[in-house]
Amino acid sequence: MQLLAVGLNHTTAPLSLREKLSFSPEQISQAVVGARTWFARHGACSEAEVAVLSTCNRTELYAVPHIEQACDTAAQFLADFHRLPYSELRPHLYTLPQDNAVRHAFRVASGLDSMVLGEPQILGQMKEAARQADEAGGLGTYLHQLFQRTFAVAKEVRSTTEIGAHSVSMAAAAVRLAQRIFDNISDQHVLFIGAGEMIELCATHFAAQNPKSLCIANRSLDRGENLARRFNGRAIRLADLSRCLHEFDIIVSCTASSLPLIGLGLVERAIKTRKHRPIFMVDLAVPRDIESEVAQLDDVFLYTVDDLASVVQSGLENRHAAVAQAEAIIETRVQSFMHWVDARHVVPVIQDLHENSEILRQIELERAHKMLARGENIEVVLDALSKGLTAKFLHGPQQALHHAQGEDRAHLVRLLPQLFRTRR
Repeated sequence: MQLLAVGLNHTTAPLSLREKLSFSPEQISQAVVGARTWFARHGACSEAEVAVLSTCNRTELYAVPHIEQACDTAAQFLADFHRLPYSELRPHLYTLPQDNAVRHAFRVASGLDSMVLGEPQILGQMKEAARQADEAGGLGTYLHQLFQRTFAVAKEVRSTTEIGAHSVSMAAAAVRLAQRIFDNISDQHVLFIGAGEMIELCATHFAAQNPKSLCIANRSLDRGENLARRFNGRAIRLADLSRCLHEFDIIVSCTASSLPLIGLGLVERAIKTRKHRPIFMVDLAVPRDIESEVAQLDDVFLYTVDDLASVVQSGLENRHAAVAQAEAIIETRVQSFMHWVDARHVVPVIQDLHENSEILRQIELERAHKMLARGENIEVVLDALSKGLTAKFLHGPQQALHHAQGEDRAHLVRLLPQLFRTRR
C-alpha cells in the first residue's frame, strides 16, 4: 500500500498557475472518477482510493493508487486533466508519500499550512472534499481512516493550543487595505459578489465598520437576499452588475466561476461614470473573478489573495508560540496512523490463518462425527480429535523448520517458541 499527497499551494506556485490547476465544485467528482481510471490504466492492481481538495490557496490529490511510481503518475494526471504541459507544472508540485502525506494532511486541516496561520475555513473545506470523494466512490479503507483521523487531529490542535487565537483573516486584511484607501469606510458603498463562506466572513468584517450601504450580488437572488438581510443590506443579480458597478466604492468578490465575472471594459466604464473616483477591489477567487488587467487602471486598487499575504503575515507573532505544540501533537498522531497502516498489512495473513484453521478444524470434526457414528467411545473420539488438530497445526511449522537452512532455520528456531508458547 502506498498513500500519497500530490499538489501545489500558495508557497510553491503563483496565483496564475494555481487558478489553472483549480477544480470547480462541479469538477471534483469527475476528477475523482478520472483519477481512479487513470491509475487503473497505469497498472493499478486494484481500485485506487482518491480524494481531491481544491481551494483558493491549494489543489491537492490524496490517493492510495496501488501502483509503482505513484507520485509521478498522480502528477501527470493533474497535468492531463487540466491540459497543462507537465514540464510547466512539475517544478511547482510537492509529492509526498506515506507518513509525509499523513503529516501534510494533518497540518493542512490544523491550519499550519495555510496562508493565514490557524485559519479555520480549511477544515470545513477538507470535510467537503472527503464527502465529495465518498459520494464519487473514491474513499476506501485507508483514505476514510486518514480523513477521520485528520479531522480528529485538527480538533485536538485547536482545542489544546492557541493556534487559532488572535486570528488575522483574509477578511480582516481586506478591511485594513480598504482603510488605507478610504479614510472612513462608513462613507463608502460596499458590494460583495458571491454568497459563500468567505463572502459571509468578509461582509461581517466590513459591516462592523458601518458602511453607507452594503449589497450582495449573487447568481441566486434568494441566497443573496438571505445573506444581505443579516447585514441590513440589499441583493442584486449578477446580471445587474453591468449597469450598477459604478455605484460601489469597495468591491469584494469570491465565487466559484471558472471565468472572470468583471472585465476590463466594464470597470473602465464604471470609472468614467464615477468621474475617476477610486474603486477598491479584492478578488479572493481562484480562478479569478476580476480580469488581472483591471489592476493597470489608474483609479483602481485591485488586490488578489496573494496580495493580501503580506497584510496577513503582520500580527502573527502571538500564534507562533503555539506552532511547536501543534507540531508535536501532529507528529504523535502521524506515528499512530502509520502503526495502524502497518497493522493493516498483516490482516490478509491473519485472514488466511483463520481460513486454513477452519478447514483443518472441519476435517477433524468430520472425522470425529464418523467415529461417533460407528459407536466408538466418546473419550476415544475426543482424544483422537485433539491429537488430530494438534498434528495438523504443527505440520506446517515442522515442515518449514525441516526444509529451512542457515539463518532462516535459526530465525525459525527463535520464532516458533514464541508462536506456540503455552499459556495456562
